[in-house]
Amino acid sequence: MTLKSVLLSGVFALGLVTAAKADDKSIHMIVCGDNTGAGIPIQAELIKGWEAENPGYKVDVEFVPWGQCQEKSTTLASAGNPPAVSYMGSRTLKQLAANDLIVPVNMTEEEKATYAAPILGTITANGQQWGLPRAFSTKALYWNKDLFKEAGLDPEAAPKTWDEMYEAAKTIKEKTEADGFGLAAASFDNTMHQFMNYVYTNGGEVINADGEIVFNSPNNVEALDFYGKMATVSQPGPVAYDRAKLRPLFSEGKIGMFISGPWERTRVTDVNWGVAPLPHGPSGGPGTLLITDSLAVFKGSGVEEQALDLAKLLTNPENQMAFELAEGFTPLRDLPEVKALVEKDPTWAAFLDAIPTGGPEPFVTDYVGLQDSINEAVQGVVLGEVSAAEAVEIAAEQLEEFK
Repeated sequence: MTLKSVLLSGVFALGLVTAAKADDKSIHMIVCGDNTGAGIPIQAELIKGWEAENPGYKVDVEFVPWGQCQEKSTTLASAGNPPAVSYMGSRTLKQLAANDLIVPVNMTEEEKATYAAPILGTITANGQQWGLPRAFSTKALYWNKDLFKEAGLDPEAAPKTWDEMYEAAKTIKEKTEADGFGLAAASFDNTMHQFMNYVYTNGGEVINADGEIVFNSPNNVEALDFYGKMATVSQPGPVAYDRAKLRPLFSEGKIGMFISGPWERTRVTDVNWGVAPLPHGPSGGPGTLLITDSLAVFKGSGVEEQALDLAKLLTNPENQMAFELAEGFTPLRDLPEVKALVEKDPTWAAFLDAIPTGGPEPFVTDYVGLQDSINEAVQGVVLGEVSAAEAVEIAAEQLEEFK
């Protein structure tokens, strides 16, 4: 065989490989954020393994910044060019299902049993599951022990009630150079999320089990009134802050307390901190907002079956646990490894113990409308433009349109 024939045969073989890859069916997967997360290499390796076991299919992962990714997935689907699978806030699933944009996830009883009931509730509408939980968080109270000590407070005793939290924040603001509390009130989804922690720790709800809007309850008036009260001992201008902007303030010793998820445990630096269950209100008890993000499989991609198979692989108990621990999320399932996690690092306990008493994000068919109504109520009270009772009443009327 001549050199020319060898080269030609190599070119021919390369052409076959290229053609084969060109013929692969694409599974377009949209992931929120970028490719720098600690769990991304785990995900990439699992996808690589799935592709090897499913010749003829290629997973094309597209990273889209937060704030744009969910809108992009929905826009593509509405235009008839959906991604095969996308990372979505579970709060969007009911709306997507109502518009016939996603496929149902038919879980076996064995699969359902791996989740705590409140977690399963975050993806269930009308008795049907619509996504596979991918990320989960509960919230707890972080406090700066050194600021507590400087203010004359017990640095090892976290507030247990709203009144205790307010008094501690007030004392820090008066007796140190720091503000007492970090409060989120920006026009962003986690303002509503932060407020829901107060709703659930005061025995409130947005929508009851019968699907009725019950936002205008005395419990929620108390919660919103207290949220406004905390603004008086928080950092200046809370309407300019979402939750992520509070971490730098806490890390720099500029606020005494803030509420956030377990990922802060590895991101808060240079602070002698503690973490405890959320303080509760006068009409409630232990609670937290349970938030899940899910992998949703869209209709119309032509590869729905394969996309669902991939999503189930990524979120099975073993693979999901490795991903969420790398990312710093609250574990979704009560596996033996979770108990070992708490024994190794007791700061996990505040986030895990909150699950049984937590409440889900309100499941509605217009999530953006829900978010905007609650955020406007929060901002109105924080800015002193409206009373808590009036703000809750206005929001409740608006929410009737979105349920």
